[in-house]
Amino acid sequence: MTRGKWQDRVKAVEQRALSYQSAPISCPYKARLSRPWQPSSVWRLFPRQSDAIAFSQHCKQDVHVFALEKENTGAGQRIYLVTSYTELWHYYSSHRHSLMHCYEVIPEGAVCKLYFDLEFDVASNKHLDGTKMVALLIQYVCVKLEEVYGLKCSEKDVLNLDSSTGEKFSRHLIFLLPDSAFKDNRHVGSFIHHILNPALKYLHKGSPENIDDVSKGPQSKRMKRDEEDEEDLDFLIVKGKDGQKQLFVDLGVYTKNRNFRLYKSSKLGRNAAFSVAEDNRFVPVSNKHSTEEERIFLASLITNVSFTSQRILTHDAPERTSKESQCSAQPRGPHSSELAGDHQTSPYKELDDFVLKLVHRDGIQGNIRRWTYFVSEQLLVYDIGKFRWCSNVGRFHKSNNIMIIVDLKEEVWYQRCHDPECRRQSYRSSSYPLPQEVCMSYMLKEDEDDQQFLMDELGNIELSPSGETEPQRQKENTRECWDDDDDDDVSYLEALDEVERTLEGKEEIPDELMIQALTECEAALV
Repeated sequence: MTRGKWQDRVKAVEQRALSYQSAPISCPYKARLSRPWQPSSVWRLFPRQSDAIAFSQHCKQDVHVFALEKENTGAGQRIYLVTSYTELWHYYSSHRHSLMHCYEVIPEGAVCKLYFDLEFDVASNKHLDGTKMVALLIQYVCVKLEEVYGLKCSEKDVLNLDSSTGEKFSRHLIFLLPDSAFKDNRHVGSFIHHILNPALKYLHKGSPENIDDVSKGPQSKRMKRDEEDEEDLDFLIVKGKDGQKQLFVDLGVYTKNRNFRLYKSSKLGRNAAFSVAEDNRFVPVSNKHSTEEERIFLASLITNVSFTSQRILTHDAPERTSKESQCSAQPRGPHSSELAGDHQTSPYKELDDFVLKLVHRDGIQGNIRRWTYFVSEQLLVYDIGKFRWCSNVGRFHKSNNIMIIVDLKEEVWYQRCHDPECRRQSYRSSSYPLPQEVCMSYMLKEDEDDQQFLMDELGNIELSPSGETEPQRQKENTRECWDDDDDDDVSYLEALDEVERTLEGKEEIPDELMIQALTECEAALV
């Protein structure tokens, strides 16, 4: 290549570099946390909730699923984000336009806090005092928690969030019970139905069918007590926009994979975000690594419950037998191994089968008394029955059962005990790898580069080109950088031919000279 052509080539490259610096290609969002104690970054967007949940279940990082409502999309359409709690909070305040309509996804079977969604239409209930109603409800629920589970709590254990407007009174209540949480939101719903049953009876009291049932039902003393209960809960009866009576408490928020609106988020098309209510009495524990707002955010997350020393509360659904319901409603000790069993399979049948194989040994057929899913730590805890082998003492315990804990992130399992001595030693066995066929990463393979939505560093969420992965787009961008001028290809071919003609019949070029030429070329291109 002649010196003149080479200089022209270098000049063209420099001009192109300047044009890219002034108008850079938009890159996908790459989260960068500034604090060393925070986890590595994961930020994935999915068009379907099932895909987001599947990805979160086999991701090695501590991640969770959130739903985003996006402007200019169809009614009810949501995008699902997988990231960590701290990662979300880190960008929650800076990208308010993209993240201002955000919901926590409460996975099926996940251990969770007791929570309420309260609302009524203001115009139809001008005589009601919503703040007083909230205080009475908290007081009533605290009484019932002590009556059913022996738990003592007060309004100081309840995070009270408000998103009321002039048209609608709206609150979220999240109970942060001392060292206790519910097995999942199905059990929460069953407990709430149980304690609000008198109010539900009051709502349906007017129908002829229900009146006949009452006249044929319990004895007069029992009826009198029920009537008193109904009067105690009459403050929960409100009117809808149509004038029909309904409950102050929304009983429809206890379904599987429920989307529950976050603190500081509003519904799409509205500006009423949840904030701390003026009558809130809950104060989060101070932490030098976080602000008070972040601590409130973490406290508001329904499934942010750790495995350590948690007592799991259960309440059987109404369709269960009365005997089972009575058993589940009895008060229990904080570490009792006799909480009501749940013999249904977990969301991971393959893991259930694997655990059953572990406890079938030496002619003893162990079983799974119950399972508990801590989504915040991706732990599946199995309480084992009829099999008491403990690797700590090297024998079977005489009376205390064991637990098998499966860590879904690390894809290992280990054993812990209900035995007092083992608990005193904080014993846990060595970790053993799960067989590949039951690992989430094996069952739920996902193309890391296949995303239908991308978020740039300004927080803009856009639909990515259909069927096109990020590496493919980068290759296309690179190719476009050099293919937009056909003369470049001609120049390359001419230069290649000239070099080949120059070297024809001559000795091989020394390596040192080639390295020097390459270094000078790279320096000229920078």
